[in-house]
Amino acid sequence: MDKILFKLLKRRKLVATIFIVVTVFCAACIPFVSVNYNMVDYLPDTAQSTRALSDMEEEFVQTVPNAKAMIKNVSISQALEYKQKISEVDGVKLVMWLDDVVDVKEPLEVLDKDIVSGYYKDNNALIQIAIEAGKEAEAVDAILELIGEDNCLSGDAVDSAQSQKMSETESLKSMAILVPMLIVILIISTNHWLEPILYLAAIGISVLINMGTNLMFDNISYITFAISPILQMAVSLDYAIFLLHRFEYYRPREESNEAAMVKAMRVAFKSIIASAATTAFGFLALTFMNFKIGFDLGLNLVKGILISFVCVVVFMPCLTLLLVKALDKTKHKSFVVEVKNVGKIVRKIKTPVLILVFLIMVPSFIAQNSNNFIYGTSGWADESRAALDTNEINETFGESINMVLLVEKGDVAREKALCDELSKVKNVTSVVSYASMVGNVIPPGYLDESITSQFYSEHYARIILYVSTPSESKTAFECVETVRGVAEKHYDDVLTCGQSANTYDIKNVVTEDSTRINIINILAIGFILLLTFKSISLPVMLIMTIETSIWMNLAIPYFTGTTLGYIGYLVMTTVQLGATVDYAILFTDNYLHNRKKMLPADAIELTINKNLSSIMVSASILISAGIALNLVSSNAVIAQLGTLLSRGTGFSLLLVVFFLPGMLILFDKIVEKTTLKTNFFKGVRKK
Repeated sequence: MDKILFKLLKRRKLVATIFIVVTVFCAACIPFVSVNYNMVDYLPDTAQSTRALSDMEEEFVQTVPNAKAMIKNVSISQALEYKQKISEVDGVKLVMWLDDVVDVKEPLEVLDKDIVSGYYKDNNALIQIAIEAGKEAEAVDAILELIGEDNCLSGDAVDSAQSQKMSETESLKSMAILVPMLIVILIISTNHWLEPILYLAAIGISVLINMGTNLMFDNISYITFAISPILQMAVSLDYAIFLLHRFEYYRPREESNEAAMVKAMRVAFKSIIASAATTAFGFLALTFMNFKIGFDLGLNLVKGILISFVCVVVFMPCLTLLLVKALDKTKHKSFVVEVKNVGKIVRKIKTPVLILVFLIMVPSFIAQNSNNFIYGTSGWADESRAALDTNEINETFGESINMVLLVEKGDVAREKALCDELSKVKNVTSVVSYASMVGNVIPPGYLDESITSQFYSEHYARIILYVSTPSESKTAFECVETVRGVAEKHYDDVLTCGQSANTYDIKNVVTEDSTRINIINILAIGFILLLTFKSISLPVMLIMTIETSIWMNLAIPYFTGTTLGYIGYLVMTTVQLGATVDYAILFTDNYLHNRKKMLPADAIELTINKNLSSIMVSASILISAGIALNLVSSNAVIAQLGTLLSRGTGFSLLLVVFFLPGMLILFDKIVEKTTLKTNFFKGVRKK
């Protein structure tokens, strides 16, 4: 092995050149990676929404409105002018307004007030718009320019457009915040001014390679595009730190820099592979989600960890040796304050801390299981235009969303009976279908071929419901269940879609994923810990420490009444366990080494004093990543993920430093009996 490593280092210029060329190529590929902004595409094929959207796309030419524009202080004629201009925007497939359902040439006073108020109220016009998939960003920008700042636009298409803009700019903004924070942390924790640049170069190259190699996939989700680079950089910087610290340690002890690097690579390999494995297995658990966003994100992050690992063990040693002279010239005094008393403090308070954590463990577990969740991914920061426009439209016209039913075509009487019953369902304000229109007063030409095709395809009759609920709420989900139940009384095969129906299906899928993903994650990481420590008790203790920190982190939203994004919650639990268990591994590994020479309490004190700085640096990096996501993201789910990540990392740090030591002392004899080759010290403590 040493011969191979020496040969690699002898060709360091060639190796570094190859990595740089690959990085440039991958960076050039990033703009061509296709990004998917529609979360419904990640539902399993068996979900009703997936089938409904697929069949509707195949069979119907006319699409369903996915945006609505509110034009303020306009007359009927002015509203019709806006409608015409909006219909001319590239990407707009359909525009519907009051004139499509009543004769606006008649006085409004003689028309059905309920119908009129859904489209025109207090001189404000609400225009329904259908925007073609894939053209949301351009069409939304054009409509916003057309209607101006004073008017409002909202809907699924607007959310999709916002997501596109967010993913294009906010990853760069997050990096722009994160990198300076990391440089400050690394400068404080290292002894060379150039050292942080080496770390960021090695991991930065791995991030660019990972992002560019996404070109091999048909597309990646915008959530993956937004958070994967940040998480990859934050969790894999440790690998580079492990290696370079070992290199600095062996330089004065070996005959050459190459020999020191070979020794460092060999010794650091165990720590790097253990850290990478626990993180990768944590991310790999996401791929078992039925909601395929987990597979998308998990696969991307696992790929990123593997690329980071290769960059650290192959590229970074070569780069370091190429720049070793420059590294020596930038040496400075360490800014890290030596920790001397924390170990003694932890030792003294270990019993109260153990009691306190055991007391809050069960309430935290119960509280985190009792949180209120949102299941969609299109929530925006309260100050964003998307959120402000949505609120203003809802205040004027009330909350209203579309729900679409596809039922068997051919029996108009049965279809009419269904529509009549649906119209009586609570919160259903309007039912629009071919059958429901027959026999009513219909505007001239309403039932010509172009209009009829909205409701009938080769196999389906399409029924459009307008529902006065938020897109996501208990009321909305109850309405979806009721509508599906009513429809299934009339038809054997019913398909539903629409924002609330889609989110309802996401809810059912991801809640089924939760328990399975957590179990897989715990078992996988437990297996890695079992191999690492050759112990039965230590994996249990380490996982209990990090899981407790996760429960405490997630209990805070419950006690503060904060609603959690469920997808962010699932991602955070896997990331926090996979990434922060490394702190417990580092601590325990050093403790076991010290325990061979001294009694438990002495070993704990020495371990804390010698390793606290390293653990704090690692935790600070992940906390910084969470802060960067929170500060930049306009998507509420991603911003909240940043908050959970930074706070959860803080809890993991505290429990590893203050709670885990008490457990190791309390269960010392159990650890000794359930761990191979402990060789624990048996002597008496020296006074």
